[in-house]
Amino acid sequence: MGGNSPCASCKLLRRRCTKDCTFAPYFPSHEPQKFALVHKVFGASNVSKMLQELPVQQRADAVSSLVYEANARVRDPVYGCVGAISYLQNQVSELQMQLAVAQAEILCIQMQQHEQVINPTQEINTDQKSYFLQQDDLTQYLSYDSSSNVIHDSLKRDNNIYGHNMIS
Repeated sequence: MGGNSPCASCKLLRRRCTKDCTFAPYFPSHEPQKFALVHKVFGASNVSKMLQELPVQQRADAVSSLVYEANARVRDPVYGCVGAISYLQNQVSELQMQLAVAQAEILCIQMQQHEQVINPTQEINTDQKSYFLQQDDLTQYLSYDSSSNVIHDSLKRDNNIYGHNMIS
């Protein structure tokens, strides 16, 4: 930067900010917490090396990724971003299972209605009642809450991941 106000990294590291400062374009002086977090997790030297090895057009994206990962590591030192990804994958799986159960229920209702249209006076026989009862049992079994997942539990404790409430 070289002007009046040093970048956040030079300010934190108490050094003079030069025109060719690697950090200046990505860690402005008005966002000191951004560099402090990245520095705490990765170290200024490592971040500097990473940025210098990348083409200039990729550095802003790299800094965004480093800031995101640093935030994730501070919130969950063991799993970091992987914990958030695993939680979201589990949530997608549970929602897909709920969707499959709902689609099966719709199909059962449609079959019942179709049977009633074809044979309006015919009672549902014992085998059909047994089938529908089994479907109800299956629906109850599949709609459990999987709180046994370690990653899910650790994220549930934080109940506000990265500023978004992701726990249902």
